[in-house]
Amino acid sequence: MTQTSKNIAIIGSGLIGSLLAIYLRKLGHSITVFDRRPDIRNIEFSGRSINLAMSNRGWNALREVELEAEIKKIAIPLDKRAIHIIGKEEYYQKYGKEGEAIWSISRGILNRKMIDLAEDAGVKFRFEEKVWDVDLPEAKLFTGETERGEWKAYQYDMIFGCDGAFSRVRHKMQRRSRFDYSQDFIDVGYKELTIPPNADGTHKLEKNSFHIWPRGNFMFIAMPNIDGSFTCTLFMPFEGDVSFEKIKTEKEAKTFFTTYFPNVSRDIENLTKDFFKNPTSAMVTMKCYPWTYWDKVALVGDSAHAVVPFYGQGMNAGFEDIYVLNQIIKRHKDDWETIFQEYQQERKPNADAIAELSYRNFIEMSSKTADPKFLLQKKIEKSFAAKHPEKWIPAYTRVTFSDRPYSEALAIGDRQEEIMQEVMLIPNIETKWESLEVENIMLELIE
Repeated sequence: MTQTSKNIAIIGSGLIGSLLAIYLRKLGHSITVFDRRPDIRNIEFSGRSINLAMSNRGWNALREVELEAEIKKIAIPLDKRAIHIIGKEEYYQKYGKEGEAIWSISRGILNRKMIDLAEDAGVKFRFEEKVWDVDLPEAKLFTGETERGEWKAYQYDMIFGCDGAFSRVRHKMQRRSRFDYSQDFIDVGYKELTIPPNADGTHKLEKNSFHIWPRGNFMFIAMPNIDGSFTCTLFMPFEGDVSFEKIKTEKEAKTFFTTYFPNVSRDIENLTKDFFKNPTSAMVTMKCYPWTYWDKVALVGDSAHAVVPFYGQGMNAGFEDIYVLNQIIKRHKDDWETIFQEYQQERKPNADAIAELSYRNFIEMSSKTADPKFLLQKKIEKSFAAKHPEKWIPAYTRVTFSDRPYSEALAIGDRQEEIMQEVMLIPNIETKWESLEVENIMLELIE
């Protein structure tokens, strides 16, 4: 199916902008991507990225445009979490059933690859061209060196804002009447750090695991790269007893790492250097509505719904936006107004749901993964799900290894949590959690 060819501008050459460009190009449109930043392929990638965890939704979107095999070459499958608790052996938690894995990919490597693939498809990129204003009804955009200087106008049939949580395009839409907008920062920041490979190029930690060091109010994670290194992220409050503001000197940083993360202390020099070289970044949940303006402008990905990164679904959700948009286009051909209406109505509830799930997972990962009661609850759920796979699919599995709506995962997850709260109140649950009695109680509660 081809649509009537349109002249379309996409603002933002990140992962969402590049993939959307490939999709729209395949539908026969002429595409120009604008980005205020330089071409990422020519610069050293800056240290503000958490490695990406590609899961089902992301792969679906890539498969649709025949890119799955190509991207798997630069990714590493992770089938389990490796949990590092001080004074205990590291232990492993499988993510899902046999063969289920999330895939670790470096954002920089993936982004470069996606831009190459978009160019191969015939997409034009205009880097270091700053968009300062958008005329929504006319689908016109204005670029220039500075906000106060000379501007150049470009006329398009349609504009897509893929320019992230602090989107210029959305900023323009916010000034219209009845546009809802909220942003909510958490008081935890993050910093990217690196564990280099062994001298022979192998990984220093187990390669097919998502490594996590939960420490209550703060935590450290590590995800593998194909060059043998790990991209690590330290999540920690900005202020407080143990916080970013408390670590001012190299000596304090070294003490911090050796105290709380003893098994990474052999990379202390590297971690300390990165700690002071890389910025401390903030995390925001951003919600807005509507996401579209007439048949002229639409927001996709983080510009419509930024989430905190604790479910590893930011990119997956953005890729799913594109996949769903494409399905809707197939139904409505050239009726862009209907396409845009249906797109935002279908995606908005799911975006809100993944925002909520991601926030909850932040609470869970930082404070509960070391709590025995919580671990027991997870064990009970897991063993019950293994016996009754048709009756109990864990929320994590629904989000990560299925393509059912996020909103459904949230609603069913809430119901399961209610059931588990009752189960955890059963007297002596610690000793009899594997009993038939507990299993029958759960079956009754589900009915």
